[in-house]
Order: sequence, then structure tokens, then C-alpha cells
Amino acid sequence: QVQLVESGGGLVQAGGSLRLSCAASGSIFSINAWAWYRQAPGKQRELVASITTGGTTNYVDSVKGRFTISRDNAKTMVYLQMDTLKPEDTAVFYCYALINRRDYWGQGTQVTVSS
Repeated sequence: QVQLVESGGGLVQAGGSLRLSCAASGSIFSINAWAWYRQAPGKQRELVASITTGGTTNYVDSVKGRFTISRDNAKTMVYLQMDTLKPEDTAVFYCYALINRRDYWGQGTQVTVSS
């Protein structure tokens, strides 16, 4: 059984930084992609950033230049460095991974940015 566990969320003032981590565990043979999604109250879940095993990254326009996704293949972990946070970044952030050709999600971690 594969599991994803996120950590690193919390409360931060506008302009501050947070680093989210996501660890995959279980019977892992291949991880083909990682991503971070977020869902704000009353809104649909949106893709924030993604990274392939080859290192190709993509970001939603609203976080470009502020967020950085990275991964550690040896440790089966992915990170999201979030800088210059804004109140509109407040959301539950979810880790996603394509592992063994199946989709897996973490339980979510709350990020709250105060103005």
C-alpha cells in the first residue's frame, strides 16, 4: 500500500515563506510525476506546480516566480518552497504522485496567509 504524507503547512504573514514536504512510502516501483494542488474555500482544486522525474517543472501563472517545486528521487519526496506568500494563497495544499501507474493523494495540509 502506497501512502503520501504532507507536512509543513501553517499560519504565516503575507510576504513570508513556508516549505511543504511530501513523503511517499510503501511498495514503490516507479514515480513518474509529482505535483502540488490546492483548494481554497468555495473553489475547485487547482494544480499549483508539477515536476517529472526528468526534472521538468510547470507552475500555475499565479505562483510563478514565488513557488519552487523540487523532488528527491532517492528519498521519494517532493517539496514546495513558497515565498512571498499572499492572502490569496490560503488553501489546503495536496500532494499528488503518479506511482506504479496509479494516482495517489496526500491528506492535505492547511496553509493560511494573514494580511
